[in-house]
Amino acid sequence: MTNSFAELLLAQNPLVLFLLIAWSLVWKGIALWRSARNNQKGWFVALLIINTLGILEILYIFVFSKERKEVKVESKGKEKTNENKEDKTKL
Repeated sequence: MTNSFAELLLAQNPLVLFLLIAWSLVWKGIALWRSARNNQKGWFVALLIINTLGILEILYIFVFSKERKEVKVESKGKEKTNENKEDKTKL
């Protein structure tokens, strides 16, 4: 049996394996968090199952993910509704 170059490299250098795992976990964590926050269940499952050493995760983060738009609620609208309730109770 012949061992491939990758098998020999990882067997002789466990630090390389550790660095690859750490690299992959960091990108996977960021991508999974972003897909969950964006409510993209398909991407979440795909990112969770497929291991590509961070390549798919980086593509998702910078190419495919959509930025969430936050809806701002103005406090003026709330104050008006409170004033209307107080006016009705005075009648």
